[in-house]
Amino acid sequence: MVALAAEAQEPSAPAATASQPVASQADAGLPMPPPLPLAPETLRSVTTTGPAEVVDLQLQDASKPRQPVPVGAVTERTTTTTTKQRGYRPRLNPTLVTPAATKLAPGLENLPAPASLALPVSTDQVRIKELRPLSLVDVENLAEVNNPNLKAIASQVDQAQSNLRAQISQWYPNLNLEASSLPTFTTGQARSKNAAGISTEAATDRWDLGAAITAQWSLINPQRVPTIAAARDQFEKAKYQYVISLRDLRLQAATAYFDLQQADDQVRIGQESVRASIVSLRDSKARFQAGVATKLEVLEAETQLSRDQQLLTTSLAEQAIARRSLAALLDLPQNVTPTAKDPSRVVGVWQPSLQESIIAAYTFREELDQALLDISIANSQANAALGQVQPFLNIFAGFSGNVFDGQDPIIVAQPGVDGTNYDTALGVNLSWRIFDGGAAAAQSRQNKQLAQENSFRFAQRRDGIRQEVETSFYELEKNNRNIVTTSREVISARESLRLARLRFQAGVTTQREVVDNQRDLTQAEVRYSNSITDYNKRLAELRRRTGLDQVAGCTPLALPAVKPAGASDVPVEPTPLIPACQAASQGAI
Repeated sequence: MVALAAEAQEPSAPAATASQPVASQADAGLPMPPPLPLAPETLRSVTTTGPAEVVDLQLQDASKPRQPVPVGAVTERTTTTTTKQRGYRPRLNPTLVTPAATKLAPGLENLPAPASLALPVSTDQVRIKELRPLSLVDVENLAEVNNPNLKAIASQVDQAQSNLRAQISQWYPNLNLEASSLPTFTTGQARSKNAAGISTEAATDRWDLGAAITAQWSLINPQRVPTIAAARDQFEKAKYQYVISLRDLRLQAATAYFDLQQADDQVRIGQESVRASIVSLRDSKARFQAGVATKLEVLEAETQLSRDQQLLTTSLAEQAIARRSLAALLDLPQNVTPTAKDPSRVVGVWQPSLQESIIAAYTFREELDQALLDISIANSQANAALGQVQPFLNIFAGFSGNVFDGQDPIIVAQPGVDGTNYDTALGVNLSWRIFDGGAAAAQSRQNKQLAQENSFRFAQRRDGIRQEVETSFYELEKNNRNIVTTSREVISARESLRLARLRFQAGVTTQREVVDNQRDLTQAEVRYSNSITDYNKRLAELRRRTGLDQVAGCTPLALPAVKPAGASDVPVEPTPLIPACQAASQGAI
């Protein structure tokens, strides 16, 4: 498998840089052919008309710990900027990218992907026997090594490379060996009758041994150069697709991990809600037995408990689905289910401005390079189509020989019993389709129009990239504000519930106030958890869509080692699963 680059290293500035020839990659253990001679094309860049800027953009690097870069490292743009167009044939620079992981990290060696064609045949093979806690770093490592879709994309890179080697072979001569008789034995009888009516018969027993060797070399082939150029661009496009798929896979892994953290948090919220409802129901029953409360308050507490149990049931189902979704993405063994090792918390703060994020996305997004390669491929195919009506000149040489023993089947010639013959040929042949009804010109024009269409696709993708970055940036700001507001809401709801419980115990309020405040607290905690998860997802999207990793990590909280005692000590007893038909009939009653 070709291990291609996934993330880029730090450039000195997002300025114009010349593309370098593609070097061979041997990171995955399999050698690649030597680099092909490529013409140095100019890459897309951003330059200024004023003094040179000092821009320090730290890119994602999976092999190094992520270090935040202060925003002050990026100077203000005080001059007018212009955008230069990129070369029509970009090349992936291996010096600016780091390869994906090719082996599992220490501690994860026992989680290799199952065989590609393996299929479980018994229930014991799919029964979960291990819950493996994983961190976000572990999830990314497992995804890069085990994910089958990434392996398939890497196989497509190898296929494109093999196709390129096949097209390059047009520069070499062809040598063919053909043996028409290796050997051949002919037997039979021939009979002839002359004008005088005399018949002649002869046996036709004969051994033949013959072979021919020919060599041909195309001196002039108008389709050779554009065909090889198109194959080279296809190879580069496949490598870019691998990088895109790898970055998308890392985003999917991070998103799935954040979803799992959110599911775990929802289960925690559901459990706390059930515990609080159990306490409320216990208090209301005690007051009802003491004669200071009504049956209505007990029913309200039971209703709230049922509502919280439904929330917990839904959260448990979503947690199981999130775990198995992550297991499918990581292609884990059939009897292992991943769990989140780290709790849900804010990852960090995005430091670059919106404008810096957009420029970084324009500079480092491989989708734009793919669009440029599509333009180059279409132009090469147009040139290859015109080559159909141009002259082809070949030089050839041939040698053939034949050895026979026996009587020739033609009895009139009176051949000998045995003999040999040899032929040698050397020359040049010319092939020229002078008129084809305009088919070649029409095909060339079609490919030129395809190149123009791809240029429009480039503009569309450019606008889409900016829209994606802006959407993620604005969503990140929204979720940041939501974290602030929902955290205040949780604190207020907790205090309101505490005061409502004290008022209820003092007999100055009813159970309805406690139930309402408890429901408000549950909803506030759910919204707070959703805000954190959405914030982390938007942060991962900005990393993917810009190529930057300027994230200032949050200071870890100093949590006590002992869990505080309180209402959470109330156990949540499991409820047996009643069949749906029976449960529905009970609800109807």
